[in-house]
Amino acid sequence: MANDIDYLGKLQDYYADQKILPSYAAIAQLLGFKSKNAVTALVARLKLQNFIESATDGRLKPGRRFFERVLAESTVQAGFATAALSDRSDSLSIDDYLIERPSDTVLITVKGDSMIDAGIYQDDVVIIEKKQAANIGDIVVAIVDNEFTLKTLGREGKEFVLYPANKAYPTIRPQGQLEIFGVVVGQFRKY
Repeated sequence: MANDIDYLGKLQDYYADQKILPSYAAIAQLLGFKSKNAVTALVARLKLQNFIESATDGRLKPGRRFFERVLAESTVQAGFATAALSDRSDSLSIDDYLIERPSDTVLITVKGDSMIDAGIYQDDVVIIEKKQAANIGDIVVAIVDNEFTLKTLGREGKEFVLYPANKAYPTIRPQGQLEIFGVVVGQFRKY
């Protein structure tokens, strides 16, 4: 049982590569188990903890906690160094942290550099919560003249405008209709 987290990690890696969980026989091979009973016991323990569950066809599928990742107890300084991590940690599901309403959430890859001063760069992925209303100062995906753009919603007088976060780009002052597609609620990038 002490190795269950390591075994779960190998199952998560397998899932990341194959997009399915292995069969019981494949789990035995993957984890080096010599008996089917060992696999059955591991699966039962992981099911009890909601890491995996059975699909209607009997195959294994990710459970509610399968995508949780370890959240270290310590924070990391962006300035002076601090003491190293302790052994205690918690877990966090990235979906639970970033996505409030999955059915209204879209991931969009950023193209261009008009938002670099807001820390949003080319090829970043922004997490958009689809909604038609936004607050002044929200970073939004807006539709202007049938084209999508990522900008900060602003107001000049009685008119809504879209501000870039790069001095090389002008403020967008829509001549026609401005429609809000959604509001940025998060972003990530792969280094």
